[in-house]
Amino acid sequence: MSAELRAPAVAGRFYPGDASELERDVDQYLRRAGRTPRPHLAVMAPHAGYVYSGGVAGVVFADTEVPRRVIVLAPNHTGRGRPGAVWPDGAFVLPGGRVAVDEELCAKLIAGKLVVDREAHRSEHALEVELPFLRARRPDFVLTPIILGGLGLEECVAIGEQLARAVASLDEPVLLVASSDMNHYLDDATTRRIDARALEALETLDPAALYQRVTDEDITMCGILPATAMLAFARARGATRAIRLAYATSADAFGDRSRVVGYAGVAID
Repeated sequence: MSAELRAPAVAGRFYPGDASELERDVDQYLRRAGRTPRPHLAVMAPHAGYVYSGGVAGVVFADTEVPRRVIVLAPNHTGRGRPGAVWPDGAFVLPGGRVAVDEELCAKLIAGKLVVDREAHRSEHALEVELPFLRARRPDFVLTPIILGGLGLEECVAIGEQLARAVASLDEPVLLVASSDMNHYLDDATTRRIDARALEALETLDPAALYQRVTDEDITMCGILPATAMLAFARARGATRAIRLAYATSADAFGDRSRVVGYAGVAID
C-alpha cells in the first residue's frame, strides 16, 4: 500500500486558504488566550469555522504543551467509510506545508474496530481544522488520524483503552485530542444549560456517564464518540481531573441568540 497525501477539504472555508493568513489568524487566537502551556493527557477542542470557535480552540492549544506525537479523534459527519477509520501513512496537506502521519503508531493500532480506511477522511472537516493549531504549537509533530462513526459505548471504550495500551508501549509522551462541538441549533440560553449538563458528565471522567447523558437527554454533541473514547483513554492512563478551559456559543461571535452551536474546551490531567 503506497503512502498518500490527504488534500485539505475545507481550507478557504473553515479557515483561511492562504498560508500567511492562516498562520497569522492561528497566532492571534493563541496569543489572545494568554496561557502558559502545560502537559495534558488529553484535550477536547471544537471544530467549527474559526470565526465561530477559533477563540475556544486558541485557549485549548495555548494551554497545552504539544509533544511530538499527537492522536486526533474526530467524528464522522459525512457518513463515508468505516466506523473506526485510520489514515495510516503519508501526510495531511495544509496551506503552507504538510503534517506527517505517525506511521509507527498507526500500525500498532490496526486491530479490532480500528482499520485502514481513507474514505472517511477525505471530506471530513472535524480532524483537519485542529491541525493548524497543533502545527503552530509544534511544527514537527506527527499525527495519528482517526475518524469514529456509528459506534456504541462499549466500542468507544474499547478503542480508548486500545489507544492507551499503544501509548503505554512508547517511550515518549503522546497527546490525545478529541474533536467535538457541543449542542446544535437551539437558542443560546437552552444551549448553555444543555451543554453544562454534558460537561458535568464529562468532568466525572466516566465515559459511560458522558455517553448516557448525551444519549438520554438528546444532546446533539457531534463528537460524543471521540469524547467517550478520550475518557476511556484518559482513565486507563491514570487521569485524575478534567478542567473546563473555555466555553462559548456562536452567539458570542455573531450575536444571534435564537439558533446557536456551543463550543467547549477541556483538558484532562
